[in-house]
Amino acid sequence: MSFKRCPGSMSFTQPKIELVRCPHCGEDAEVWSDEADGKCAKCGKTVCRTTTQSCIDWCKYASECLGADEHKRYQDMKTRLRKETLLRAGEACLADEPQRVRARARVGFAETLLGREAAADPNVVIAASALLDVSRPGSDTTAAGVASEILHDLGYPEGFIKEVCGIVSRIRSPGEGENINFRIVHEAETQAIR
Repeated sequence: MSFKRCPGSMSFTQPKIELVRCPHCGEDAEVWSDEADGKCAKCGKTVCRTTTQSCIDWCKYASECLGADEHKRYQDMKTRLRKETLLRAGEACLADEPQRVRARARVGFAETLLGREAAADPNVVIAASALLDVSRPGSDTTAAGVASEILHDLGYPEGFIKEVCGIVSRIRSPGEGENINFRIVHEAETQAIR
């Protein structure tokens, strides 16, 4: 007997086009419901959805419902969506374009380093890399404080926020015995500065 799929998984198993506003030109761009991003027909730039919610995110039968390969593909898509959401939130709190370019480069370096470190937590590393230099103009709030506000607004759990903000607050003065997540973010920051 095969596993019957629930209606909640249909937007991924039977994709349809969704309209997403292009942040570059303001036009509606088409993005398939089983993809994280697409190309804007007007300006040709990549448009990324930042949210998608489905029972696949929480159901204990999701892997059986989709099948192992499709479930892995869905998880990869969600990772890309989380990364893009964090980068956009961080970019809104960066002073200028060079800082935004550096943040994206740092996240790219971190992703490369994560490929070699199975013990690292990619979610912590990507979040810390994306939010490392955030600030609020005219405010005394530290980067860790701004990062905490962003992560709270995005609904991340307290333990996750504490680890990410710990990395952000110590990144320029590392101590002895820092964990693998910290070391990857530190190395990605070093590479992004070059």
